[in-house]
Amino acid sequence: MDRSQKAESVAFLSGVFNEAGAVVITRNLGMTVAQSTDLRNKIREAGATYKVAKNRLAKLAVAGTDYEGIGDFFTGPTAIAASVDPVAAAKVIVEFAKTTDKIEIVGGAMGSQVLDENGVKALASMPSLDELRAKLIGLVQAPATKIAQLATAPAAKLARVFGAYAKEAA
Repeated sequence: MDRSQKAESVAFLSGVFNEAGAVVITRNLGMTVAQSTDLRNKIREAGATYKVAKNRLAKLAVAGTDYEGIGDFFTGPTAIAASVDPVAAAKVIVEFAKTTDKIEIVGGAMGSQVLDENGVKALASMPSLDELRAKLIGLVQAPATKIAQLATAPAAKLARVFGAYAKEAA
């Protein structure tokens, strides 16, 4: 890797760190190409990025960002998963780590808050941004549905009473 490629790599990683809502650092322990491709596809579907990075370049890229505290995690064969949604990357990595022992969660960060492995797992257990939006919409729609049911209930009761009188008269 020549100097210009290193500069491009540092610039790319700096952009990732500046845009990310959360970052997860993993250690790859001999994943096969098929496993790596599968992980990358799952991460891409979740709207996140996954980049194997040289440790020295990652430390340079993280300097001056909110994620400066994770610089100590860059040892050994590391990769960086990042997403704008703070939960997306963590969910995919934790789920994938359950299926294989070839990837180890080192830690991560959410803004300036540094997370250890258990912190990343706790982050992954939280609902995603889309799930929270769906719950919020459900809560907003629920009162309107109940009002509609209450408004039609007296008419339905009245119709049942008239139906009962009609059966008695016949």
